[in-house]
Order: sequence, then structure tokens, then C-alpha cells
Amino acid sequence: MTYYNRIVKSGLKPSRRSVLKGLAASAAAGALAMPTYVRAQTAGKIKLGYISPTTGPLASFGETDGYTLQKIRAVLGGKLTANNGNTYEIEILDRDSQSNPNKSAEIAGNLILNDEIQLLLPASTTDTILPAAEQAELYETPCLSSGAPWQAVIMPRGGDKQSFNWTYHFFWGLDEALNTFVGLWNGLETNKKVGMLFPQNIDGETWGNDSYGLPVPTKKAGYEVFVPGYFQPRTNDFSAQIAEFKKNNCEIIGGITYPDDLKTFVTQCNQQGFKPKAVTVAAALLFPSSVEAMGPLGNGMSSEVWWTPAFPFKSSLTGETSRQLAEQWEADTKKQWTQPLGYSHALLEVAIDVLKRASDPTNRESVRDALAATDLESLVGHIKFDGAVHKNVCKTPIFGGQWVKGEKWPYDLKIVDNSVNQLFQPQQKIQPIQWP
Repeated sequence: MTYYNRIVKSGLKPSRRSVLKGLAASAAAGALAMPTYVRAQTAGKIKLGYISPTTGPLASFGETDGYTLQKIRAVLGGKLTANNGNTYEIEILDRDSQSNPNKSAEIAGNLILNDEIQLLLPASTTDTILPAAEQAELYETPCLSSGAPWQAVIMPRGGDKQSFNWTYHFFWGLDEALNTFVGLWNGLETNKKVGMLFPQNIDGETWGNDSYGLPVPTKKAGYEVFVPGYFQPRTNDFSAQIAEFKKNNCEIIGGITYPDDLKTFVTQCNQQGFKPKAVTVAAALLFPSSVEAMGPLGNGMSSEVWWTPAFPFKSSLTGETSRQLAEQWEADTKKQWTQPLGYSHALLEVAIDVLKRASDPTNRESVRDALAATDLESLVGHIKFDGAVHKNVCKTPIFGGQWVKGEKWPYDLKIVDNSVNQLFQPQQKIQPIQWP
């Protein structure tokens, strides 16, 4: 496929400069009296494209990205000295996906085809990563991502049957998150009846899947599972789901939601007299702001934990520990630390390591080869694409956590389950929700 046709296929409006370069690449240089276009070459300059959801319903996932980018830019000072002995200019182009998969695809295409980046970094959420990774694979551009279960990024692209040449991802797996949920529930005395709450989107379809989603390990562990109809994101009425859960006497609620949806659901549970012992929800309960927004109803909520200040790792880029990073964030922003902070840092940390090791960091193929060969101790653990679960995946640790009343902040997230990873002991035992 010619360069011009690939731009047209992407749905992007090609710039005059892009068209000229495409013509130069596809025609004889002598006949056109133009130099041959060599993709992704910028004389002595490296460009990274960083995409994250800083606005829209997933903005909590992107809250730490601007802060981290500013910090890493200051560390680099606009220069990168590679292991080959050369020093390059380096520029990080950050873009907002607006929590919209179509926007993410459009931005990724523009960064690749018009800005001519050497490395694409979709920072978090399936809605941002999946479409960006598809563009990167299509247009043969190295892509490193994190902040979504690896199956949600790999499997929809046929990753169960193939590997990829350009796209790599580090994060924990859906199976580990699901087992963490079960580990949390095993710490409580219940009737083992679980109601499940899933939105009508790619995350809901993944987590709710009957072959590999949350129902599978839950049933295997001896729990009864009740799944009413999937709900439309940003709905204002969960009465049907709550009625079904009450009818089946569910003492546990598990699933995945966005923060606003969980607040609506929990508020209506309280209003309608449905008070389960555990509400364990992915995504929505990651952030202190989301828990605080529920007021007294936030106390006792539980979820998976990606990263905390208790992680026993240091940054290979700055030398900071996880606790130092969290304390610096709180001092600078006057906000409580939040889980994506560790992964915002780690994504850029690994990216810089890749570029330093590349034989020619201005060349996409060279960067791709260095990315595949990554072997780094990072702020979120050891990053190495060793093919343990998939050629393009590296798994990172996950724990189970519960929000409890805090001292410095309204709520603190405590590690209460380490059944999947034993890096350190739980800080306390899980407790049943004390409804107001």
C-alpha cells in the first residue's frame, strides 16, 4: 500500500507535506527531482507521542499525566544521550484522547503520519490504548502502553492467534484481577452469592465474558453468580439491577464501572435498602476523588490495586522510590496520591530506557527492536517481554485493596489481599461495609 493510500485509509485529511512525502517515497527520485522520503527520520531529533484521557468520563485515569510529563521533561532538559554515544534532541508531544476511542485513533494516526514520531505511548484505559495500538501496528510504528488489563488490549486484535511486530504492553492480566476479587471476598463471611455489574462497552464485555471474565473464577471458587442485563454507561437508574440483586439475596457486588456510574448505583442501593457486605468494582474505585464523591458511602468499598507508595521499587530514571514519588506529588499538587501516578512515571521511564538502548533512536525499526529487548527494573516492577503469557506482554503486580477512613485524607486505600502477588504482606484484613 502506498504512503498516500495508507493516509486515506486512516480517515485522516492528509497535509500537503504528507502527500509530497508519500509521492517522494513511491516514485523515482530522479524523475520527480525530489529526495527519497525515509519514514520517521528527523535529523538528530526524537519525537514521542503520548496519548491519555485528560478530559471526559475517564479523566481520572489521566489526572497525573500532565504532572509526570512536566517532571520528565525537566529531567531530560530536551536532550537524550543514547548508549551509542550520540546526543539527540527529544520532544514529547502529549495529546488528549477525550476518553473517546475514535479520537484516540485519529490522534495516533496524526502523530504517526504527520508528526513522524518514533515511539507512541498510549498511557491508560482500553478506550485510549486499543485504537492507538491498532494504528501503530498498521503504520509500523513502535508502541508501548500500560494501564489496561493486557487481554483487553491484545485479544480484540486477534492476539489469541497471533503476536504483533510493533505494539507492546505492560500491566497485570484480567485473570489476576478476577482472582484478586475472589481473594478479597474469601476474606469475608458471606452467603457466597455475587451480583455482577457490567456496562455495555468493551470493558463490560471483557469482564463479563462467560469464558474468561469475572464469572469464571467466581463460580470456580464456589460462589453463585447473578448477572442482570448490562447497563448503559452514565445511566441514572439502576433499579432493575438492584431488584435482581435483592431478589437473589446477593451479599457481594462485583464488576467494573466508571466513577459516576458507581456513585449512582451505590446511592440508589442505599435508598432502596440494598446493603451488601462488599462492593468490589474495577476502575471506579481506583481514585480517592471518586471515593470521596460518594461521601459516607465510600467507606469500605474495595477494588484491585495497581500501585501504591508501599511498592518496593525505584525509578531507573530518577532514583525515586514509590513513596518518595507519592509524597512529592502530594506536596506539589496538594492532592492525595492516586494509582495512575506510578504507571504514568513507569511508562515514560521504560520509553526513555528503550530510546537510550536503540542503535539509532531516530529509526522506528531500531526503536522497535530495543523495545522488544526491554529488561528493566522500573517503579512498577521488572519489565521484560519474555513471552511468558504473550510475546507482546509483560505482567506487573496486582493486589486487593479497601478504602477506609483516613487521617491525612478522608479515605486511605489499604492493601487487604495479596493472594495473587506476595511482594509484601497485607496492611490489614478486609472488613464488611458499614452502611450509614
